[in-house]
Amino acid sequence: MNTVVTSKEEILKTSRELIRKQGWSAVNIRSVAAACGVSVGSIYNYFESKAELVGATVESIWCEIFHRPQKDTVFKDTQACIIWMYGRMQEGCRRYPGFFTLHSLGFMQEDKPDGKQRMQQTWQHILDGLCFVLKQDTRIRPDAFTQQFTAEKFADVLFSLMLSALLRQDYDPDAVLEIVRRTLYEDSH
Repeated sequence: MNTVVTSKEEILKTSRELIRKQGWSAVNIRSVAAACGVSVGSIYNYFESKAELVGATVESIWCEIFHRPQKDTVFKDTQACIIWMYGRMQEGCRRYPGFFTLHSLGFMQEDKPDGKQRMQQTWQHILDGLCFVLKQDTRIRPDAFTQQFTAEKFADVLFSLMLSALLRQDYDPDAVLEIVRRTLYEDSH
């Protein structure tokens, strides 16, 4: 076997490919090393354990699914952002069947602190993106947010709806778009 050290990104890319082709059970130190054409020790140079490898793979899948789009217009309009996010969720489910329900939520269990921390960091990144969009959207009426009802709190609501949609495998954003329209754009007086 070739003992040439590979890069961390190549290891994660190979792990994602194994998951796509063979499912989650295919990801372990030996199978990833074999698929990369390197020694088991080479994988251990980057990941201390299978749990760390799987946790990093989960994080890389979330990053792949929600990679920043080429068009920055998605981040200037809340409705466009939601449509984009639901489209990415659907694509992620197609590329990684069962990912959202089986493993990403399973990392929230207390016995997997590294996975839980990675999930929280990834989810915080998504929440921060939603807050950014809410603050950039010039179509939102000026009185939509208050001290009690902030952009951050509404981003939490939108993110909760997104997670719920992932569990239900419902990638139709229309209901969420209606909530956004009524809450942020229409004159509520």
